[in-house]
Amino acid sequence: MTNSFFLGNLKINPLWLAPMAGVTDKPFRALARELGCDLAFTEMISGKAIEFKNPRTWDMLDIEGESPIGVQLFGSCPQVLSAAAKVAEAEGANLVDINMGCPVPKIVGNGEGAALMRNPQLAEAIVRQVAAAVSIPVTVKIRAGWDKNSVNAPSLAERLAAAGAAAITVHGRTREQMYSGQANWGIIAQTVRAVDIPVIGNGDIWSGRDALAMQEQTGCAGIMLARGILGNPWLFAEVKAALQGRVYQPPSLEQRIQMSLRHLRMELAYRGQDRGMLFMRKHLAWYLKGLPGTAALKGEIFTHTCPRVIEEMLLTYLASNR
Repeated sequence: MTNSFFLGNLKINPLWLAPMAGVTDKPFRALARELGCDLAFTEMISGKAIEFKNPRTWDMLDIEGESPIGVQLFGSCPQVLSAAAKVAEAEGANLVDINMGCPVPKIVGNGEGAALMRNPQLAEAIVRQVAAAVSIPVTVKIRAGWDKNSVNAPSLAERLAAAGAAAITVHGRTREQMYSGQANWGIIAQTVRAVDIPVIGNGDIWSGRDALAMQEQTGCAGIMLARGILGNPWLFAEVKAALQGRVYQPPSLEQRIQMSLRHLRMELAYRGQDRGMLFMRKHLAWYLKGLPGTAALKGEIFTHTCPRVIEEMLLTYLASNR
């Protein structure tokens, strides 16, 4: 699967970065692109927060200089989401994605995210109104269904495609599963057969081999990487190599530590020291996951707020493990 495809007039390549809260900010998107990501998304952004001009939300709309870039919106009011999509387009988004898959209780409790899979009529109305409001493509991210008794991704995808969706991303888990258990790639395959628009597969891609298996089993037009890239943005390079039939060379320990330091410096420059350090703690723990003798180091990282101290700790660890 190396072929590009069109979303409206937008030509897109098939390896996508999922929108993830607290992860896919501007610095991380830059790193992902360097390593092979074809299309990145912002963190999911509240349509209502855009309407009320929430300052932190506007910070998340910082997409200047990025292309192609998608803005993911969540909400349950077609009018609010349409207005928010217009803002995203004006800010330079190449496409808008509607979140109909987030399983978090505070989101679904408001009838948003994955809750929209239980309300196909409203989901369809949202896509129809947003697609009519903007000239850029509108895509949708859904799950397999709400629970095992209401798996409806293929039928919902049909309605959303008819309403104007340019592509559908399917995470092969139900909302009930959250992030547990195994993703059902069979549902992705059924959705591919149900619609004439591109379907992007999402769920349980941890290696290049996984990506090849998903493509072979589902026939999906593209692949979206999510949790597999936490602390491992090289997964983009690995998957791209697999899809193109090339040999992949995994990063060395030195490359891993140097990337974590580079990411830290980028976030400090982007967010300032206090916010940057808070944001990077979890990322640094992810970079260190699975490396030998890092349990104490990860604990130390969460007790320090000085970037210089953190850098020295990481470089000392690297020197002692060369």
